[in-house]
Amino acid sequence: MEVSRIRALRGANLWSHHTSIEAIATCTPDECNIAKLAGFEARLRDRFPHISPLQPNGHKEAIAVSYVLELAALGLQAQAGCPVTFSRTTQTVEPGVFQVVVEYTEEAVGRLALKLAEELCDAALHDKPFDLIAALDQLRELDEDVRLGPSTGSIVHAAVARNIPYRRLTDGSMVMFGWGSKQRRIQAAEIDRTSAIAEAIAQNKQLTKKLLAAAGVPVPGGRAVDDADDAWAAACEIGLPVVVKPQDGNQGKGVTVNVTTREQLNDAYAAATEFRDNILVERYIPGNDFRLLVVGGKLVAAARRDPPQVVGDGKLSVRELVEQVNKDPRRGSGHATSLTKIRFDDIALASLASQGYTAESIPTKGQRVKLRNNANLSTGGSATDVTDDVHPEVAARAVAAAQMIGLDICGVDVVCDSVLKPIEEQGGGVVEVNAAPGLRMHLSPSYGKGRAVGEAIIGAMFADDEDGRIPVVAVTGTNGKTTTVRLIAHLFTQSGLRVGMTNTDGVYVEGKRIDTGDCSGPRSARNVLLHPDVDAAVFETARGGMLREGLAFDRCKVAVITNIGSGDHLGLNYITTVEDLAVLKRVIVQNVADSGVAVLNAADPIVAGMAENCRGSVTYFAHDRKQPLMTTHRAQGGRVVYVDGGNLVAREGDFQYKIALSEVPITHNGSINFQVENVMAAVAASWGAGIAWEHIAAGLKTFGSDAETVPGRFNVFSYRGATVIADYGHNPDAIAALVQAAETMPAARRSIVISGAGDRRDEDIRQQGVLVGDAFDHVVLYQDQCQRGREDGEVVALLRDGLTTGKRTTSVDDIRGEFLAIDTALAKLAAGDLCLILVDQIDEALSHLKQRIVEA
Repeated sequence: MEVSRIRALRGANLWSHHTSIEAIATCTPDECNIAKLAGFEARLRDRFPHISPLQPNGHKEAIAVSYVLELAALGLQAQAGCPVTFSRTTQTVEPGVFQVVVEYTEEAVGRLALKLAEELCDAALHDKPFDLIAALDQLRELDEDVRLGPSTGSIVHAAVARNIPYRRLTDGSMVMFGWGSKQRRIQAAEIDRTSAIAEAIAQNKQLTKKLLAAAGVPVPGGRAVDDADDAWAAACEIGLPVVVKPQDGNQGKGVTVNVTTREQLNDAYAAATEFRDNILVERYIPGNDFRLLVVGGKLVAAARRDPPQVVGDGKLSVRELVEQVNKDPRRGSGHATSLTKIRFDDIALASLASQGYTAESIPTKGQRVKLRNNANLSTGGSATDVTDDVHPEVAARAVAAAQMIGLDICGVDVVCDSVLKPIEEQGGGVVEVNAAPGLRMHLSPSYGKGRAVGEAIIGAMFADDEDGRIPVVAVTGTNGKTTTVRLIAHLFTQSGLRVGMTNTDGVYVEGKRIDTGDCSGPRSARNVLLHPDVDAAVFETARGGMLREGLAFDRCKVAVITNIGSGDHLGLNYITTVEDLAVLKRVIVQNVADSGVAVLNAADPIVAGMAENCRGSVTYFAHDRKQPLMTTHRAQGGRVVYVDGGNLVAREGDFQYKIALSEVPITHNGSINFQVENVMAAVAASWGAGIAWEHIAAGLKTFGSDAETVPGRFNVFSYRGATVIADYGHNPDAIAALVQAAETMPAARRSIVISGAGDRRDEDIRQQGVLVGDAFDHVVLYQDQCQRGREDGEVVALLRDGLTTGKRTTSVDDIRGEFLAIDTALAKLAAGDLCLILVDQIDEALSHLKQRIVEA
C-alpha cells in the first residue's frame, strides 16, 4: 500500500465538520481484500489489540488495507488520549485507489498517527515488529507538546460553549476569539486590553509593593539589595526570618522563604541570582499561602497552596516517597497536567537538611516532610479550593491590588493564617501580584471543587449577548461567483459596514486591494477574519480551497449557491460528475448558522435540492416567479426573489419590495440574464444578512459593470465604433451565457478571442469550440500562459476540433500569445461590429485593451 497526497483539512470540509487528515491510499489487488492476505488480521490484532472491529457482525464485504489504515490512525489517537471519533474511507473511480479521512484535534498528532498507522499496516502485511507502547508514547508526548495547556484550554472551551469562534495564532498560547472588528485575543491567561505597563509593574516586585501600600493593601516590608552582605544587612534591619527572591521572577523560581541564619541567607541569595540579578529581601510572614484569582474586577476563585511534601510510613525513604507521589497520573513534567512532579534538587535537599533529614532518611509513620518552603504548583505544590471561605474584606483587598496594578486577570498571593477573616487582623499581607497567572489550581485543585475560571475570563471579554462573530457570506457555484461577491460587498458597504472581501482577483478591505492573485481559498479568507477593521466578510469560496483545506470558518451567516455546471473542473481530485461537484459545493450550505440563510437558485434542481442540508432558513431566487418551487416556498411564507414586469421583486409573506431593473446598471436594463441572476443572489444574501432595503437599493443603482468595479466580468468598451466585451468566462456554461448576452446587443459582424483552461476535460474544451462556432463569424484562438498540465498546443487543437462542427464561423486565426490575439481581433473590427474577448490574465489583458482604446 502506498500512501500519498496527505492533506490537513483545517475546517469544515467535504467529509465532515471535523478537522481531519486526508490521504490517498493505493492498494494492490490483494490488498483490496484482506481475506486474500493469509494471517493479516491476526498479525494486526497481535500488534494493536485495541483496533476497532473491521466490520459489523454478519457482514462479509471485502475490506481493503486502506480501511485498516483509517481505523488504525483513529484508534492510535484514541488510545493516546485524543478525543477523536470520525473517520472514513471511500473508493475512488480508480481501481485500488482510496481516499482515507481521519479526524484529528492537533494537526501534528494526526499526521504522526497516520504515519504510525501506515507502519502498523506494513508490519502486519510483512510480519515485522511494531512497538505499540513506543508509538502511543510518541503520540502522547507530541500531543502534550502541541495542545493548549489547561489554563488556555479552559478559556477556549468556555468560548466554544458560547459559540465564540477561536483560532490559535501561534504554536503556543496566543489565541484569537471572534472575527474581524469583534475579535479579542489572549496570551495564556492575559487578555489583549491589559497594558504592557501593567505587566511590567507586576514583574517589578518592589514597585508593586509600593503601589499596593499606597492603595492601602497590606504588604511585607523589605528592600532591594546589591549583594549577599547587603542582603544580610537588610535582613537584620527588617528582622528575621525573611524571604529572599528575584525582583521580577515568576512561578516561585529562586524564592526562598523563612530564612533565619546568615548561612541560609547566603544560599538563598545564590539561588535567587541564578534567575535574576536584582534581588529583594522582605519580611517573612508566617501563615498559609493563598492564591486569589481576580478577573474583570471580581474575585472568581481562591486556593490554599501547600508546599510539596511527603508523609512518612516508617518504611520508605524520603526519596522513595517522592518517587511514589510522582507516580500520581495527575502529576506531569510541564503545565499540561493538574499537578507537577516534585523535584528532587539542591533546594529540596536544603529544605530536608533544615528539618534534619537527608534523601535517604526514613520518616516515621505520619510525619510530614516538606521538600520546599514555597508552595508554587510549578515546583510540585498542591492546592485546596477555598473560594467559598473568602471574607469580603480579603476579596476587596485582592480586587484593589489587581486594579492598582492595572491587570484584568490577576493572581494575588496572600500569606495569612486564614481567608475567613480580614488580612490586617492576622498580620498577613499581599506578597505578590501575578500577570498571566496559572489557572490549574482553580480548574482542578488537589482538593475541593474546580471553578469556572475560563467562563469568567470569556465573560470579561464578551458581554452575555455577544459571540464575537461578524456577518460572513460565502458564495460558490460554477459561474457568477466573483460578480456576486463584489456586489454583496458593495451593498454591505452602502450600509456603513467595513467589508473584507476575497475573490479570484485578490483580497480587499474597505475597497482597497491588499493582496493579488486568485484569493478564493481559505487562507485568504482567514486573513480577512484576522483583520481588525473588518465588520463583515464576503468570500468567494472556490472548489479547490474546499478540497485542499476545508472552510476558513465554522459557520456562516449566509451561503449563496449561484449554479452548478458540468464544466467546473470535473475530473480533478476525484470530482467526476455534476453530482460530486454539488456535494462539494453544498459544504457551505451545511455550515450555515442556525440563524443563517442559504440563498439557492430555484431554477437549478441540483442547487435547489441543497435546501434539505441547511440548518437555517432558505431564500430561493429565479427569473420565473411561477416556477413550482418558488410558488410553493412563497405560499409557505418563505423568502423569494424573482423578476416581474421589469422589476426585481423580493417577497416574504405580505412583505414585498420592488426595484426596477432599469435602475440597475449591471443588468443593462435587465437584458443580460446572468447578471440579473447575480443581482438576485446578491439581493437575497444582503436581505438575509439584515441590510436595510434603502441601502440595497442605493447600492444596486451605483454598481456598474466597468473594469474598475468588476474587472473581467462583462466589461463593455467602445473601440472605433465597435463594441468590445471583456470577460473571464472559461467553461461551457459561462460561454453559453455570454453568447446569449451578446446576442441581445446588435452587431454587423461578431468575433471572439478565446483560449481554454488546460485543467478542463477534453469534452468540455471541445464543447466551448462548438458553442463559439455557432455564434461568431471570426474566431481568434490563443494559448493560455499556463497550460495546467497540457502539452503545448493541445488546448487550441481541442478548440479547433469543436469549431469544425460550428455553423457560423468562417475564419479562424491561431495566435501565439494573449495580447497579440487581442490586437489581431481589434485590427479586424469595423464600426458596428462586436468582439467578445475572453481574457486569461485579467489585470494585464484589461490594461493592454485600455491602452489600445486610448491609442485608437
